[in-house]
Amino acid sequence: MRIFKARLEIIGINPFVFVPEEILAGIFEEAGRNKGPVPVCGSVNGEPYIQTLVKYSGHWRLYINTIMLPDSPRKIGEIIEVTIGFDPNDRTISPHPELLKALDESEEAREIFDGLTPSLQKEIVRYISFLKSEESVKTNVQKAIGFLLGKNRFVGRDKP
Repeated sequence: MRIFKARLEIIGINPFVFVPEEILAGIFEEAGRNKGPVPVCGSVNGEPYIQTLVKYSGHWRLYINTIMLPDSPRKIGEIIEVTIGFDPNDRTISPHPELLKALDESEEAREIFDGLTPSLQKEIVRYISFLKSEESVKTNVQKAIGFLLGKNRFVGRDKP
């Protein structure tokens, strides 16, 4: 883990810190890449987090959400202590069995799902996988299939 201090900044509504170049170099070396989202973990002011390091507008940023730092939007301008390192753990989320069953039952929905960008596929899978009740799962799987078939909105999006 590497430690640094940084001023909490904001872009739009998203608090973030810039990660120093020498720390980025070490993370990229551990990750074996310097492109695309890079999974990281560490702590903010001593509290652990799991996050993804992303490049936006030419700069690598560690976005600081309210889980990582309570009231982070109100703390813009403060100096925070960050530890950070590459997170090699698998973050794959398996699709809920109900979603897989529904996709198997609709060839058209399956083709559309398979043609979506990986990030949109992941968004759908994640949304359904984290639902608590089986009733919510069933309801939202049907909404997801309707979305794929162009019948309704899902996860705040119009048809694909």
